[in-house]
Amino acid sequence: MKHLNYDVVIIGGGPAGLAAALKSYEENCSVAIIERNSELGGILNQCIHSGFGLQYFKEELTGPEYGQIFIDKITNTNIDVYLNTMVVDITKDREITAINNDGHILIEAKSIVLSMGCRERTRGSIMIPGSRPAGVFTAGLAQRYMNIENLKPGNKVVILGSGDIGLIMARRLTIEGIKVLGVYELMPYPNGLYRNIKHCLDDYDIPLNLSTTVTNIIGKDRVEAVVLSKVDENLQPIAGTEEKIECDTLILSIGLIPENELSSKAGVELNPFTNGPLVDSHLQTSTEGIFACGNVLHVHDLVDNVTLEAELAGKNAALFSKGVLYESEKVPIETEKNIRYTVPRYINKALEENINIFFRVTHPIEQGHLVLKSKDEILFKGKLTSFRPNKMENFILNKKYLNNIEKDLFLSIEEIKEVE
Repeated sequence: MKHLNYDVVIIGGGPAGLAAALKSYEENCSVAIIERNSELGGILNQCIHSGFGLQYFKEELTGPEYGQIFIDKITNTNIDVYLNTMVVDITKDREITAINNDGHILIEAKSIVLSMGCRERTRGSIMIPGSRPAGVFTAGLAQRYMNIENLKPGNKVVILGSGDIGLIMARRLTIEGIKVLGVYELMPYPNGLYRNIKHCLDDYDIPLNLSTTVTNIIGKDRVEAVVLSKVDENLQPIAGTEEKIECDTLILSIGLIPENELSSKAGVELNPFTNGPLVDSHLQTSTEGIFACGNVLHVHDLVDNVTLEAELAGKNAALFSKGVLYESEKVPIETEKNIRYTVPRYINKALEENINIFFRVTHPIEQGHLVLKSKDEILFKGKLTSFRPNKMENFILNKKYLNNIEKDLFLSIEEIKEVE
């Protein structure tokens, strides 16, 4: 068994891992990236559409272009990259066991950054009834078939779910001459970004049907049709609303799940709402010296935000490895009405700078105020605005507010039914 030692080890070589590794390296640390695939870049490699980098680089790039910028920077450093290498275990003492063609590797790390990304929900996760023919794909798999493998997934397609990958694939399929019969969404509101609804559906006359789901898949060897049903306010199918649509392909865009099996092995506490680690404002998990960023922490809308978050995790992991990451009392952010979760979950009271707090709301809110309280004192009240669950919301927590916090912090949205 090969034994290695590093200051910082990055698990995952997608956009989060690349940015975290570069930031740790800037702090003069010995850094390694462990990636299970044969190339760096992660999901960016198959995202050939434009729209990346508008915030971070102030220019519009495709996914491969965005990723290649960071890959080129990695190539010009002394960061060690282990491709085709699978991590099988992480201990609380930051010992990593991995395997590749050379056998077992044991790596001792002073700090670890988790950046394993996420995976797609499948048909089994939502238990769609019916037969099990060929022609049922997740949106990401269909994207890889077309953009990497140069394969055609089908001719007549129904898309279930309005996540961003599904919306982008609706356009991609249409451009290639494949008929997209419609996008069907269980919820009464879309789950993708507005810009993708406009540019991927509206611009191509692809219908979006809300409060609708697939209740049966028909076909023996290949999908022959699906049955669609309207759902009620409890998201249950309404009898008598069934509609059979003939198609040969069903593409599922029904959500993403952070890849946190390794995190659990390391004793990291997970958020039941996101299935990602609970982190403090340093992006450190409940296991000392282990940090998390990117889609393994929570599913992001934009890769630009992934990069910024990863840079923070990489810097703090480097500081921890040197023993200079300043620890302080942690205050939990309790989510109240209309908010599902926040990232981070805990605030380090002795913050040296302002911090970006990300959150998602439980349902569309046309008018509301974001309110931050400690006990009965309002520390911050935002302007009247709208909130959408398909958009990752955020606000800047000014460090001056922390002087008025004792041991509690509450974040909520006061929904206003009529404009004030």
